[in-house]
Amino acid sequence: MNKLICALLSVALSSAPVAAAPQSDIGFGDCKSAYLMDYNSGECIYKCNERERLPIASVCKVMTLLLTFDAIGGGKLHFDDNITVSANASGMGGSQVFLQTGCTYSLSQLIKSIIVCSANDSCVAVAETVSGSEGAFVAAMNNKAKELGCTDTLYANCTGLPKETQYSCAEDVAKTFRCLLDHDEYYTYSKIWLEDFVHPDNRITQMTNTNKLIRKYSNCDGGKTGFTNDAGFCLAATAHANNMRLISVVLGADSSDNRFKTAQNMFEYGFANFKNQTVLDESVNLNDQLPVNGGKKKFIYARPERNSYVFTANGEQPEITQKLIAGAVKAPISEGDMLGKIEVYKNGVLCDEVNIVASESVECASYADYIKDVAREWAL
Repeated sequence: MNKLICALLSVALSSAPVAAAPQSDIGFGDCKSAYLMDYNSGECIYKCNERERLPIASVCKVMTLLLTFDAIGGGKLHFDDNITVSANASGMGGSQVFLQTGCTYSLSQLIKSIIVCSANDSCVAVAETVSGSEGAFVAAMNNKAKELGCTDTLYANCTGLPKETQYSCAEDVAKTFRCLLDHDEYYTYSKIWLEDFVHPDNRITQMTNTNKLIRKYSNCDGGKTGFTNDAGFCLAATAHANNMRLISVVLGADSSDNRFKTAQNMFEYGFANFKNQTVLDESVNLNDQLPVNGGKKKFIYARPERNSYVFTANGEQPEITQKLIAGAVKAPISEGDMLGKIEVYKNGVLCDEVNIVASESVECASYADYIKDVAREWAL
């Protein structure tokens, strides 16, 4: 049995996150650092040398992609924007799709090539578009790292090509990758295995996904690989099963196969021993109706805006409580209008906040409605 699995199975499950195991428990030479996280709650399931500062090679492109998707989400860029490639971008070495200086490509094309085949030239072209220069973009990468609380991360470029004074750690990579996964559009590209990259002059560069885990492990639907002689074989990956998404990070593995094997073993351990308990269902109305002021109806049904889950180990029975926070509800109300929120607590600790929305519409009461109400009260 893989040494990592042996180590994981030896850890007693409790309501607290799993404690870190020493490096020897994951097998000397297998990898230098590892981290397993629940995406929804951010809770750590397994960690080993998670704060050790290490080179992460192309895994730094997780931050490159995060800033790019943030720029799109903020309206600064659009997927169909055309980007003209500079000589600086086209001259990048290492993994590339051989962009041509002066030619234009869609932002969507460039993002796809970064996610699928780790194209360094596309990274620089995107960085220059987002921030004006790669240097300014790298500054933004480091500012974002500080914003996320990544205290053991320093970027020196947007590609991960070898350069002094750049490093990260497994826990920081997991935090950054978690933010990237908040962008649903990421999955449009991350599951592509093989695709042709068509240049403006009709040249074709064939792209093959560097994340072999999407073929080896059916639950895996995204990830970013990295390799240099200094960094070894690195991987940040995600997998989804049973209403639960996990994130695994492997840094400094001694072979490509070992990084994928270690990540898969961590995923399988997580799915086998932990679960996300549904505490709020977006398709189910709350038990209690909310009173309405000035409406044709006196009460209204509401529901959670989204599902809410509480992450637990199998067999764990945490105390789960909910607190409804809603102000005065006044007509008119349209279905889907936000009416308040629900706070979800696990063992007394706030773990989620979910908006509640109207399940129905309520019109304003007319003068005739008020007369009817008065008559009804007199009749009583």
